[in-house]
Amino acid sequence: MPRIFTPKVITANALLEGDVVYLTADDLWTRHHCEAELIEDEAHAQIRLLDAERRSDEVVGPYLADAASTSGGPTPVHFRESLRTRGPSNYRHGKQVELN
Repeated sequence: MPRIFTPKVITANALLEGDVVYLTADDLWTRHHCEAELIEDEAHAQIRLLDAERRSDEVVGPYLADAASTSGGPTPVHFRESLRTRGPSNYRHGKQVELN
């Protein structure tokens, strides 16, 4: 029995800043998970990932991460991805400062 494809977003780290970024539907990198393109087709996900991997002058380590559709945009499914949306956990900087 074939497995059911779980919707995905493409995530990576920005090359210069190291921030977690997500690929949008219009081929831009955003630091906000909710703005990422939610990909619901496995073949399309693989093509978009190949495109992201070619952008080595912008990002490092792109990969597909499971996500769920919500009214506010894609949301992480796994704890690891949820943690990555909050920024570095060693001290308050980056995204964590914005939460104040």
